[in-house]
Formats: sequence, structure tokens, C-alpha cells
Amino acid sequence: MDLNADLGEGFGRWTLGDDEALLDVVTSANVACGFHAGDPATMHRICRAAVARDVAVGAQVGYRDLAGFGRRRIDYDLDELRDDVLYQIGALEGFCRVAGGRVDYVKPHGALYNTAAVDEGQASAVVAAVRAYDSGMPVLCQPGSVLARLASAAGLPVVGEGFADRGYRADGTLVPRSASGAVIHDPEAVVARAVRMAVEGVVETPDGVVVSCEVESICVHGDTPGAVELAGRVRTGLVAAGRVVAPFA
Repeated sequence: MDLNADLGEGFGRWTLGDDEALLDVVTSANVACGFHAGDPATMHRICRAAVARDVAVGAQVGYRDLAGFGRRRIDYDLDELRDDVLYQIGALEGFCRVAGGRVDYVKPHGALYNTAAVDEGQASAVVAAVRAYDSGMPVLCQPGSVLARLASAAGLPVVGEGFADRGYRADGTLVPRSASGAVIHDPEAVVARAVRMAVEGVVETPDGVVVSCEVESICVHGDTPGAVELAGRVRTGLVAAGRVVAPFA
């Protein structure tokens, strides 16, 4: 089972989360590419640190929305969205190559992630960008989503992702961050959810509905308070449940 986190989400003088400490725990790093968060110096630093630890590097592509942290939906021209995604992958690839690595996969961030899960237009733009860049590059996304379906149809490898610290709705989508129950704060509950996803392939909604969630990677958000300790506890829980924690890429 892969364990991933969103990293490099500070920019300039502002830092968010303890990237280096998280890189000692996770097996895949979703690196912000400068549009919703991150900047060249941060991208360079994270790529260098990830490659040194044999942590897989993913392009965490998002809307051009630094002020909103990429969590506000934008109705893009789809060709423009395709090119914005392609630009972000290419930018991160440069820093990966300098560090002696490569971009191993692509994961949309925030509102783009949620929109591409249900919207064929934006999902198709993401798929077009990834396929144009590398027709063998995996896409990390929600299992059963529109993005997963379109990426698979285009011949891209699809890796199902589960969120240990996010609430789910009965249709398998995430509870919006504006709603109650969007983020799970109890560490024991987070660990239990991660283990259940890994072992049983299911997750439970706030209403007690058990939803299929077949995943190969589990995300713990790097901007969550106590993220490093929480990620460590999730990793320990997965190992105790008999799962080998390793990059999928």
C-alpha cells in the first residue's frame, strides 16, 4: 500500500507543514507545481529531498488560484486547462531531472480533483495533458470517478486513492470542505479508516453507509495539524495490518 501526502505547499517566505519530516514517512509526494501553491525554490527543494529518500514524486496539478489555494472551482476553457496542467507537469519534471529523478505520476489538487471526479470536460482536459506528456504516466485519483474512467479509456494507468482524513458521501465522493464532517480529526479514527480501506476496500460515511473504496494509495494531508505524527501512525497501522508500505510507482 502506498502512503502519499501533499507537499511543497508553501511559497516565498510562507511555509505550510513540515515537508522534510513527512518525506521520512510517506512513500509518494504530491508536489505543488506553483499554480495553487509552491514556487520554483520549494519545488526544487522537495524534489531533491524526495529523490534522496527514494520517495516517488507526483505532479500535484491545480487551478491557477494561489489566493484560494486551488480549492475554488474555476470554469476553465478546456484547452487552457489542458495546457495549464501540461505546464505544471513540465515545470516539476525540470526540478526532478536536476535532482536525478522524474515525475512518476499526476494527481489533481483540491477543486480540480473534485471537479474532474464528476465533470467529463475537466477530466478530459487533465487526461489530454497527461497523455500528451507521457502516455504511460499513472493518474492518481478516486476509484470509480469520471477521471478514473476517462484516464483508463485513454490507456493511462489509473491508481485508486483513498483519504484517511476526509469524510465520504454515499456516492463515493468527498464531503465538501464547507460541510460538517469534511475532515476527520480523531487520529485513532483516521488510522482505523486507513486500515479498513487497505484491508477491506471500503470506507464508512458519517451516516454509517459502507461505500466501496478499492485503493492502492492512501493520502494524509500535509496541511493537517499534527500531519507528521498522524502519517506515522497511519503507516504503523498499515504495517500492523500486514500491508507492505511502498510506492505504487
